[in-house]
Amino acid sequence: MSPPLAATGITLVDGALLLLVVVLLAASALLALAETSLVRMSRAKAAALADDGRRGARDLVRLTENPQGFLNPVLLLVLICQLVVATVVGLLAARWFGVWGVLVATGFEIAAIFVLGEAVPKNWAVHHPEQAALFSAPLVSAMVRFWPIRVLSGALIGLANLLIGHEGPGHGTDVTESELLAMADVALEDEVIETEERALIHSIIEFGDTVVREVMVPRPDMVTIESDETVEGVLEQALAAGYSRLPVLDPGGDDVVGITYTKDLIRAARSGRDHDAVLAHMRPPHFVPETKRVSALMREMQSEKFHLAIVVNEYGGTAGLVTLEDLIEELVGEIVDEFDVEEPPVERLPSGDVSVSGRMVVSEANELFDAHLPTGAWDTVGGLLFDLLGHVPAVGEEVEVGRLRLVADRVSGRRIERVRITPLPGAGVQGTSDASHR
Repeated sequence: MSPPLAATGITLVDGALLLLVVVLLAASALLALAETSLVRMSRAKAAALADDGRRGARDLVRLTENPQGFLNPVLLLVLICQLVVATVVGLLAARWFGVWGVLVATGFEIAAIFVLGEAVPKNWAVHHPEQAALFSAPLVSAMVRFWPIRVLSGALIGLANLLIGHEGPGHGTDVTESELLAMADVALEDEVIETEERALIHSIIEFGDTVVREVMVPRPDMVTIESDETVEGVLEQALAAGYSRLPVLDPGGDDVVGITYTKDLIRAARSGRDHDAVLAHMRPPHFVPETKRVSALMREMQSEKFHLAIVVNEYGGTAGLVTLEDLIEELVGEIVDEFDVEEPPVERLPSGDVSVSGRMVVSEANELFDAHLPTGAWDTVGGLLFDLLGHVPAVGEEVEVGRLRLVADRVSGRRIERVRITPLPGAGVQGTSDASHR
């Protein structure tokens, strides 16, 4: 027959307190596991788990929609569990070990509370986030619905908000744009996605920030016709250029009055009207401001069923034109057909320099060279070089800005068509005011 607890120095009360310590320590570990896993879980990931039919995913989705609703009660209960454990262990240690009880209790609390109640469950949750979140979500969901816990945590958080002058709960976004871009980069490094998929993700995210001015064909590059030209003459120009749509201008002017379709001209020519003025066979043009977002323009093109728009500047003048193909190229890259005769936008030279189109957007050059070229009233590398020089450059004029040397490689009239870029090792990134030219 085993001796009673009193004979061994441990009373029934001590045994009950020890059991309480074990239970509270286990509860603290479970709550720490829930805290780490649920805080690290995004709404998008929770929704994906729910779509897969994972057990506990529905509770997980509800919790991630309002993180503050579960985080405050969990933190409060963790604190209560750990404070009670520390208090009970201190009392028992003082009774059993006398003056040395404080040291014994401190050592036990560090080992038990930190290792078993914090480090172990949280590290496991970090390494197994999905399993931990799915396991703890139903338990936490039931806990936060228990009204005493909800009322107590709400009252304490309300008091804290009152003290710090915070009027209400914060509503931050789960994932920012920069985080999405970083996630795509990490996924590429982990070989979860391919390089092409990463580029497409970047293009889609950046698509919403792009304006028409950045993708349009500028006015000097537009192939146009005048409204008094004949159907036969315009057809020859259209076939030579390889375009199915051409802007129509006022005779001797620069105002776009319509758009002519090659198929309309072919139909007119086949019906014996090849000497008609093209004015009789044009369609009304669509005008868009150069600051319009390309995402909005694409939706407009889809809904109103047109493929070409004339871009106007703030003064109402023709700035260029933009086609549906230009918008799609922003997502999937250059689309070259049998009629396109274009130089590559980026060409690496044997000297190590890089020749780029003067129309390359500055943000693309920054990504290509991992640089920080300045931004301003210009959009393109050619526009930046023009601004830094302050005049129409001659071939060979150059300017140093940041870690790059920009050289006017080919100039046509007042346009910079090609720019040669040379990286400068060791130079710091500088702004426009730091640029020097010669």
